[in-house]
This record gives sequence, C-alpha cells and structure tokens, in this order.
Amino acid sequence: MAHSDTPPSRRKFPGVSPGFRPGVRWLIIGLVFLATLINYIDRLTISVLAPLIMTDLRLSNLEYASLGTWFLLAYTISQGLSGRMYDRIGTRRGFTVSVTLWSVAAILHAFARGLGSLSIFRFLLGLGEAGNWPGAAKTVAEWFPVRERALGMAIFNSGAALGSVIAPPLIVYLQSSLGWQMTFIVTGMLGFGWLCLWLLFYRQPEQHPWLAESEYRLIREGRVAGTSPLPWRSLLGYRQVWAIIVARLFVDPVWWLYITWLPLFLFKVHGFDLKKIGLFAWVPYVAADAGSLLGGWMSGYLIRRGWSVDRARRMTIIIAAALMPAGILAARTPSPFVALALIAVVLFGFQFWINNVQTLPSDIFPERAVASVAGLGGVGAGIGSMVFVLTAGWVADRFSYTPILTAAGLLAPLGTVILLGVIGPIGPITTIDTDSGGETPETQSNNGRTVG
Repeated sequence: MAHSDTPPSRRKFPGVSPGFRPGVRWLIIGLVFLATLINYIDRLTISVLAPLIMTDLRLSNLEYASLGTWFLLAYTISQGLSGRMYDRIGTRRGFTVSVTLWSVAAILHAFARGLGSLSIFRFLLGLGEAGNWPGAAKTVAEWFPVRERALGMAIFNSGAALGSVIAPPLIVYLQSSLGWQMTFIVTGMLGFGWLCLWLLFYRQPEQHPWLAESEYRLIREGRVAGTSPLPWRSLLGYRQVWAIIVARLFVDPVWWLYITWLPLFLFKVHGFDLKKIGLFAWVPYVAADAGSLLGGWMSGYLIRRGWSVDRARRMTIIIAAALMPAGILAARTPSPFVALALIAVVLFGFQFWINNVQTLPSDIFPERAVASVAGLGGVGAGIGSMVFVLTAGWVADRFSYTPILTAAGLLAPLGTVILLGVIGPIGPITTIDTDSGGETPETQSNNGRTVG
C-alpha cells in the first residue's frame, strides 16, 4: 500500500503531552544515536579490559582474536537476518529485539570463566548488536528526505565514534571501582534504560502525535511507494547491492582492526599501561566523530549547492578513501603520539566514508528494501572483518603489527575503486514494481540489473 501525502490521525502517547513539536525527526535520530553510543560502549568493554582479561583467563593473542571472530561471525549472520527482520516487523519492534539481546549478552560477560564461555557470550553480543545498523538505516529512510539522509546517517554513526571516546575512561574508571566483572553488568544495563525511552517516544511518521503536517510532507519528499519487503533473491540481482557488499568487505576491516586491537597495540608496542590506555586511546575516536559529522554534512551541502546525488556521494567517498592509507605510517613511527595522530586520520577518513556508503541503499532502493540492502552490506563487512581480525592475531603472535596496519592502509582505496566502478549512477532505481516486489520486464536490463 502506498503512503499518503497527508499524515493520518495520530494516537496520543500515554504519559506524553500531546501537540506538535518542530523537528521530530531530530528527536528520532537522537534516540538512534544514543543506541549506537551504548552499542559501542558494550562492544568495547572487552577491548579496553583486554590486558586484564587476557591475564586472568590466560589467553594468547590468537585466542583473544578468536573472541573477535566469534563476535563477527554472529554479527555477519545477524546483519542479513536483522535487515529482513526490520523490513518485516518494523523499526520499533526490531530495535526492541536487538537491544534486549545485546544488553543481556553484555551482562553475561561478567560470568565468563574461560575462553569457551566468553566465546559464547561474544557470539550472542554480535547477534544483537548487528541489528543496530540496518535498523538505523531504515529509520533514516523513514524519517529523512533524500537531501538530509547522509546527515541523519552521520548523526547516528557519530554515536559509534563518541561511544569509542567515552568507553576507555568510563570502563577504566568502572573497573578500578568495581572490578571487571561488575563493569560488564553496569555497561550492559545501559541498553535497558534506552529501551524505556524508545518504547515511549518512537512511532512511525504516520502515527506520531508530535509530527506537524509540514514536517511529514518534508519527510515524504521523493519517496517510492510500496510496502512489501523485497526478497534477497531479487536484491542480489542488482549490481548496486554487490558493489556495496564487496566495498564493505574490503573497507570495514579497517575500522574493526582499530576497534579490536588499538588498546593492545598501545600496550604491547608502545608500553602503555591500563591507565594510559584510558587517558589516550579515545583520542582517535574524537577524529572519527568529526569525520562522521563532516562526511554527512558535506554531501548534503553539495546537494543543496546543486550537485547531483551521484556526484556528491562520489566526491565525498573518494576524499575519505584518500585519507585511510595514513595507517601505513602509523605502523612505522616510534612515537606513540604520532601513531595515535595518524590513526586518528584513518578513523576520520573511515567515518567520512562509511556515512556516505551507508546512505547508498536509501539513495537507490525504496524504503521497504533499505534495511535488507543495508544488512547485506553488513554481511560483506562482517566477512571481511572476521577474516582480517583473526589474521591480525596470527600475524601479531608471529611477526608484528606492522604488516597488518600496512595491509589495512591499502584496503580503502581498493574497496572504493570497486564500489565506484561497479555501482553505476547513484540514484533511485525506478524499474522496481512497487506493489509486487518485481520489476517491469521491458526495463529489466537497465538500472544495473544483471540479466541471464
């Protein structure tokens, strides 16, 4: 069923004052930003505490890397499944499922007694946390017009960077006050607090009692009608989907490398103790946060200046990819602070890049397919990151971190060349049948559709 241009009558929220509020979409994306921030605090607790946990549980580098692999295996599986789930049950219920699962899994880490139990809990955490990204992409597609989508993606994605800033000092403080087991319990409880806000304030635009008609019409600008989710078989017939999957397979490992290994890199290569990790490991993520916001703002700015969506997205993606090889130099400097500065450039570039790449599903596909396409992109990201993180542990045990950081520096340009070479013009595919999920046969060979 196609969406109407006029918002239907809306129900009042229990316990919330009725009446329209300006900019409700910013409240909604603020909630998703907060979920993403909590997601990263929960994810990074084990990374920050790795020196203690590895000692207490007697884990080698390779065994520690295997924890990341179990997390990423679940994360990879769940990206695709979560995307379908969000497209079928909606963002409100979808986020409820995802956040409940990852919060319970985060708390269970406190009860780990060895590699086996910790691996199970990391797997469960990955199953839950993966849903945040297709859910966020779908929320942006539902609540933002095309010209604001990259900024919406930037705002929620900045929660990943800000969570990475907050996590080291917060986790070190909690550990010093409560011990590492209680730290997992405290950080895991944050998600349940967020759920109370989500269930109270979130509704679809058509049902939201605070949404003015003018904002509703803005949100609905340029939408493709249709509500039935598209099957994976249909989506995998589009080269645009494969371009996103393969690009993220190559480039997302750059982010996961530093998320997983930065505290240990500083500990083992530059001699940082846990206190220094808490004081300095957050610095590159400030740059990542700036990259997230600037990348989202820049493409929207260019579109408002008259650039096409295709040209604006391509330009910002290319600029970002050119920054990420700075990690090659970070592997070779003897100064920990120069290394941190260069890693900051890498993470700035990655967030600049990923915000625009994660916007591509909503640029190209109708709203009902956005979470599924985003989830398939996440599957590619998970596969590449899983292989790379596990390889990093093997290489670090036998050689050093230098080959890994060098390889990571080459991945972004390679992935970007593949993305921009395969995806074709960035813009809506108009041949999708908005009622049946199919397409018109006379245009089947156009718009990037593979035939035969």
